[in-house]
Order: sequence, then C-alpha cells, then structure tokens
Amino acid sequence: MNFCNHCGQPVERRVPAGDHLPRHICPHCGYIHYQNPKVVTGCIPVWKDKVLLCRRAIKPRLGYWTFPAGYLEMGETSDQGAARETLEETGVEVAVGALLAVINVPHISQIYMVYRARAHSAAHHPTLESSETDLVSEADIPWREIAFPTIYHSLKFFFDDRSAGREDFHALDIHPDDWMKLRH
Repeated sequence: MNFCNHCGQPVERRVPAGDHLPRHICPHCGYIHYQNPKVVTGCIPVWKDKVLLCRRAIKPRLGYWTFPAGYLEMGETSDQGAARETLEETGVEVAVGALLAVINVPHISQIYMVYRARAHSAAHHPTLESSETDLVSEADIPWREIAFPTIYHSLKFFFDDRSAGREDFHALDIHPDDWMKLRH
C-alpha cells in the first residue's frame, strides 16, 4: 500500500501507539489501514450418497478438483456465501447445513469455513469457474487431484464423520509444508 484510501496522501508503515504490529498509517489524516485475513466459505453438497465436486477452470490450481468455495462477499453470512459459491460454480441450489470445519491458513492469510449441504437436485453443470462438475462417491474421489489442502482435509473430515454416523465440528491449522506431506 502506497497511498491512503481516505485522503490519497502517501502512507507510512509503522507501529501505531498502543498497537504491537506495523500498519500502514497516513501521516496526513491519521487513518490506520488494518489488513485482515480473507474468509473463504464453501460447502460439500450431497445428493443421496454422493458429493458434488467441480474441476477448477480458473487459477490457481487450474484443472484440479474442489468442492464449491470462494471468498466471502461484503454483507453476506458465511452460509449464504457457501450457497452462492455452489450456485456460481455448479449451477446447484443447496440447503446449507451444519458447519463442518474452520481451517486456518495463516501463511496465506486465509480462514476457511466449510459447511455440510444438501443439494436440491442432481442436476449440475460446468460454469465459468468450473470446467467440469460431477457427483462422486467416496471411493471415486480423485484424491491425488484435489486442489488445496483445505479441500483435502475437509473431505476427509466429512467422510470420516459420515462413516462414524456423526456430524462433528473440526478445527485445523494448515502450514506451508502440510501440502507436501500429502503429496508423498
């Protein structure tokens, strides 16, 4: 950040009085620009015993599989965002259920909120964000082609809970080397 979003003057990076971290501060108007993690919201839509996955048609991880997820928009709740992302990425309307997991990814400043969801129909289709969509059973999950560690772990939580007949809440922190561990 080079300029103040409020007055347009150049900003300085320093620790404000009473704080402990450096921030972008405008010496002209005094505004402190806080930068916070991005919230990613998504859900695992279920139709009968299958989950809905989509192959990414956008970067990063173009061509890899995920469940519908994306950045939370201003003015929406996390479950509304999960439903919106599902519609945008697969054309499917869902009833969002219980929160499955909160996953912190501090090295890229993201927080994932992943929900369970029930698809209103089996009809799905690719969109601008998804080159392919598919309802798959647990045995057919393309584990080696999963886009992100957050998706991998969420799916594992989901299927472990389902096989145990429960709906637990999970919390996880993912660090940079975790993805490499999954790949080997």
